[in-house]
Amino acid sequence: MARVDPALAAARAAVRAELGDLARSWRLTPGDLVLVACSGGADSLALAAAAALEAPRVGRSVRSPGFAVRVGAVVVDHGMQPGSAAVAATAAARARGLGLDPVLVRSVRVDAGPGSTGPEGAARSARYAALDDVAREAGAVAVLLGHTQDDQAESVLLGLARGSGARSLAGMPRRRGRYRRPFLGLRRAQTEAVCAAVGVDFWTDPTNLLPVDGVDGVDGVAGADAPARTRVRAAVVPVLEDALGPGVVESLARTADQLRADADALDALAADLLSAATVPPAASEMVLDVGPLAEAHAALRRRALRSAALAVGCPPGATTARHVDALDALVVSWRGQGTVHLPGDARALRACGRLYLRPAEPHPAGAAHPPAPTPPLEE
Repeated sequence: MARVDPALAAARAAVRAELGDLARSWRLTPGDLVLVACSGGADSLALAAAAALEAPRVGRSVRSPGFAVRVGAVVVDHGMQPGSAAVAATAAARARGLGLDPVLVRSVRVDAGPGSTGPEGAARSARYAALDDVAREAGAVAVLLGHTQDDQAESVLLGLARGSGARSLAGMPRRRGRYRRPFLGLRRAQTEAVCAAVGVDFWTDPTNLLPVDGVDGVDGVAGADAPARTRVRAAVVPVLEDALGPGVVESLARTADQLRADADALDALAADLLSAATVPPAASEMVLDVGPLAEAHAALRRRALRSAALAVGCPPGATTARHVDALDALVVSWRGQGTVHLPGDARALRACGRLYLRPAEPHPAGAAHPPAPTPPLEE
């Protein structure tokens, strides 16, 4: 009997569970299309391989033969590195070689200039916009993303370094809308082993590597200037594993799962509070009754206030604890203070027992626009 590669078995089991969940919720039916976001790296090619193997047997059990779905791939060329078009073409060819069809390549423009969220954030925004467009155009039921347990642990560490709250420390959700992350329980080493098992070469993004022995990195970028996630991956995680043991990554990912459940519950309660405090506005502004907010627990009130700020156009990544503190002070430490200035040119003020949150004024043609919103903490 042929030996089954353990990494490939784990990858297939993870994809099988995700497709099974889609089928049980009646979102996935015979012949439907599922897309894999494929960069050509080990994680996404391993996901593509596992999805291709599991596509003919969705829901298969001793009682049911299951059914077949179609699995395709989307390759996004960000155009940010020399030779990116060739990398995208190679990734597409490898996806086709694994049996995926259709395989679609989408080139995007990444606006990383002044007013953007930086190269990483701008690339992420462009990537998800492209994935959304392709999924709609192709009629895909879901898009599978290849993020691993290592990616999740790195997200938690980045959130800790930024002093973020529970929602950011919860890392990347396993499921959000059409997006699914089957590999959040697998390590990066396992995805590389899957590629070896199926005989497919993978590309290593040079921006994921720190320079060695003082040599500058990609395009002359020194290690200190490498993306934050790269520095965490190459320098921080190994030190933690040396000092605390090899279970650090798993523990960080488990912490994210626990915090996400807590954050989901608190966010639901905060949404109820915000709804109860909202007064029908006379214009585009949001008007809140201070009474219900002042009586609520601080954890719920602060979440509700942050949600209100986002509702009037404050960029999520720029709306910090300092801004929420200022809004909270209008509710519980009212001393007649003036207008609170919020990200995205929004404003908040208190008058007659009500909190008024007003979006930015429309910008005249040709005027400078506020910075673009920072996308959620995802890759």
